[in-house]
Amino acid sequence: MSVRIKICGIVQPDDAAAAVDAGADLIGLNFVADSPRCLSLDDAEAIARRVEGQVERVAIFRDAPWAEIERVTRRVDLERIQFHGDESEEDIELVDYPVIKAVRGADREAADRYPGALLLLDHPSKGGGMGEAWNWTEAAELIAEGADLILAGGLNPDNVAAALEGLGDLLPWGVDVATGVEREGGVRKDAARMAAFVAAVRQVDIVEHVEEID
Repeated sequence: MSVRIKICGIVQPDDAAAAVDAGADLIGLNFVADSPRCLSLDDAEAIARRVEGQVERVAIFRDAPWAEIERVTRRVDLERIQFHGDESEEDIELVDYPVIKAVRGADREAADRYPGALLLLDHPSKGGGMGEAWNWTEAAELIAEGADLILAGGLNPDNVAAALEGLGDLLPWGVDVATGVEREGGVRKDAARMAAFVAAVRQVDIVEHVEEID
């Protein structure tokens, strides 16, 4: 199975379409109030509609009240929900969607705490969306034990291949990028950087596939 690619923090329908053209598997729609990528319902609905049936649409929340989650899910067509705060396992079980749970680093306790969620491993100390790199090889042990993980935190077209290769013959369920494919000085996505990011991941996929055949 190929590594899935999630491009997070999409803020415009055109950027969502460019992500699809680049080969993304998932896009992230941000509803975290203090994020520069936070969307209004109208904007989120327009983005989701633009790429309907072409890519998985993921809503991102951080410690949001249940009323806010319901407000979004009533209006915006989604395939997954991502939680980026201190949500409990009980909170996650209330959601009638497949869940991605962001955690800090290769947190074994979190892997045990959220057994039904796909874990997104972000920077161990920096908040999500900061674009800070960390030692991604720390994820290898969890992957070897069968955990489905999304590698995140500071990935970009120049380092994502090395991050994946650093895991040896183990590959994560997916990778996540936001700031690493943005235009300089803004939150809009850069089509060329998205395409380069996808190409770098797919090149690792090809090498791993060839080695498996050999």
